[in-house]
Amino acid sequence: MRNVAFIAVGFFLLLIQANVYRLVGAFGLHGITPSLVLPLIIFLGVHESSMLRGAGLTFVIGYLLDIMASSPPGLFTFVSVAIWLVSRIAGVRLTTQTLLTRMSLAFAFAVVEAFIVLTLLAIFGSDTRRPLEMLSVILPRAASTAVCAPIVFSIAQRLHQSATPAQAAEGTRQ
Repeated sequence: MRNVAFIAVGFFLLLIQANVYRLVGAFGLHGITPSLVLPLIIFLGVHESSMLRGAGLTFVIGYLLDIMASSPPGLFTFVSVAIWLVSRIAGVRLTTQTLLTRMSLAFAFAVVEAFIVLTLLAIFGSDTRRPLEMLSVILPRAASTAVCAPIVFSIAQRLHQSATPAQAAEGTRQ
């Protein structure tokens, strides 16, 4: 049930992200649309104990992002799983306990994600100038993702805590 809840939250965040993109575009502020699923992917990398479950959830969320963003097939699926893996590796040394660490992690991983996407588009895309044009939106997008990250982290934390089994009573073993 927890897996379905994470996917549903990821889908809901994608819907919000798509509407924020339209709203921001209507005001002519291109590039400041946050990636709302990125903090969820980072959370799964840092807190999910099962490799298979974390990679699977991230794969599905990335695939949903591919479908909704009309990107080249598999681009965001690959990037999402790569970001999950990097956050999983770094998760042993990093914590997401404070507001500052959540925001800085989201900012750093948003920049890393953007560079992976731009590199893949430059290598495999048909228009090699497009990634150069997109360089100007990396920092505004990373900053807006960092601002939204604490909200997404708290939602994911509540979901993660509500799905964990109740602690055993004192003196008993599980």
